[in-house]
Amino acid sequence: MKVLVTGGTGFVGTNLIKRLLKDGHEVISVDNYSTGVKENEQKGCQYYNFDISERDVPYGRMYWPKSTKVIDEVGYPDVIFHMAALARIQPSLEHPASHIKNNFNSTLHILELARKKNIPVVYAGSSSVHCGLYGSPYAWSKYGGEELCRLYSSVYDTPTAICRFYNVYGPHQILGSEYAAVIGIWIDQYKKGEPLTITDEGEQRRDFTHIDDIVDGLVKCGDGLLGENSSEIRGEVFELGRGVNHSMNEIVDMFGEHPRKYIPARKGEYPVTLCEDTKAHELLGWKPIVDIKDYIKEWLSENN
Repeated sequence: MKVLVTGGTGFVGTNLIKRLLKDGHEVISVDNYSTGVKENEQKGCQYYNFDISERDVPYGRMYWPKSTKVIDEVGYPDVIFHMAALARIQPSLEHPASHIKNNFNSTLHILELARKKNIPVVYAGSSSVHCGLYGSPYAWSKYGGEELCRLYSSVYDTPTAICRFYNVYGPHQILGSEYAAVIGIWIDQYKKGEPLTITDEGEQRRDFTHIDDIVDGLVKCGDGLLGENSSEIRGEVFELGRGVNHSMNEIVDMFGEHPRKYIPARKGEYPVTLCEDTKAHELLGWKPIVDIKDYIKEWLSENN
């Protein structure tokens, strides 16, 4: 099977490509490398440096930038995993226009490609929608992408499904950057011998989900759209969260006797995330298995 992954050198995209290649699929990546890195490229995947938020994906008679291949030679994919996005709430508060433009337009262009060839699309949503659409440009932009998926599914019968992520962590996560999530920030601080920073009083709770579980949910969703019972999957929203949450203080405790530092609360943060929806379990047969306690324990044993 031929698979197109957008954002293929990012955190989620890289892990997804590794799984798809392992499963024996032909994989194509499109990424503008704004937050993804070349070091994440996997042997066996075809990578193209292209910004899908700027214009339509150049399938047909057009050429990829810096490439002599006409995309007809690559061929149309059987399914698209649209993972590309400018992530994180805090950067979106600083740069709202770029986040909204990138996240909304890239989804629109991918859906236009999918509409023309009736290609199934699995869209990377965000659990931030549960904490207020107008809490940040990031939350709004990701929900806007969901609405586009629903629109194209309803009007054009384009096969789409949405997977919302809950606080993802694991291999290839971003470290030491404004786009790093909290686990990546703490791992980076721990490695540098710096105090682990905790915002506010540290009692806000998060549902942390390992990247391997997220990837498994994405693959099952894509398989479902291509399967005999695709009508049950089309147009659905799947919440990919472990269903257990921890306070920031509890997570930092897992790092042992390491210094911590409390800093002021940041605008756009929310008090609780917790996945309580079981639709992914029931329709996809998805079950998260990795516990963050085990992940941190294993990481510490390998890095001490």
